Amino acid sequence: YRHNSAQRRLQLGAAGEQARVTSLGGAAPSPPQAGVLFVLMENDGATMGELAKALDLVPSAVSGLAQRMEALGWVRRQACPHDARTQRAWLQPAGRAQMPALREALTRINEQLAAGFSEAELQTVVRWLEHVQRLGVPSPEPTAPPPP
Repeated sequence: YRHNSAQRRLQLGAAGEQARVTSLGGAAPSPPQAGVLFVLMENDGATMGELAKALDLVPSAVSGLAQRMEALGWVRRQACPHDARTQRAWLQPAGRAQMPALREALTRINEQLAAGFSEAELQTVVRWLEHVQRLGVPSPEPTAPPPP
């Protein structure tokens, strides 16, 4: 229960901080949208599958996310020339213009999260988070239909 509450507060705090520092007018990127922008800064032209893997999201969620971001002019999607079923996303100038504010927001969020913790404590948190990522999420066991 507490981890769900902490996760929700972190998401709301991140969204609020991003909105606060965004001075470009219009909509501020949501945390998932910011994730897409950060990935594309490092790997412009990433496929939907690459974005899904980098952001730990299902591909269908990334497709919808990219579609909404394209409508905002932040990314451009285009079918891969070698496989028309595969789409790639390209960062557009309007998306690139979001990056300074997003970096500022990320710096402030990280400062708030790290406040009051020693370097050794933060390294333990990093190690724990890496451990959680390696665990993966088990698939739910199929349930038998109830007897008639």
